[in-house]
Amino acid sequence: MLEGKAVIEDTDMPLKMQIQAMRWASQALDLYDVLDCKSIAAHIKKEFDKKYGGGWQCVVGSKFGCFFTHTKGTFIYFTLETLNFLIFKGATSP
Repeated sequence: MLEGKAVIEDTDMPLKMQIQAMRWASQALDLYDVLDCKSIAAHIKKEFDKKYGGGWQCVVGSKFGCFFTHTKGTFIYFTLETLNFLIFKGATSP
């Protein structure tokens, strides 16, 4: 596993889920080239879908903008190594 420490920028996830998100991100960075953001994101999404049910979204990269609606308790945005990670479970707008 990578020795880098993740820095959480914002989240509403339970702590256990936060730790799992960072663990899967670190695992993905060990499996894929740091420039292969699509494969890294796919790996994390698949792990979340398996453990917590379908509907998860994952965005990985160094520069991106976004606007989304998420299910309460399913959002995390953090940095690990040189990449930013946005993970959430989608929700419909009220």
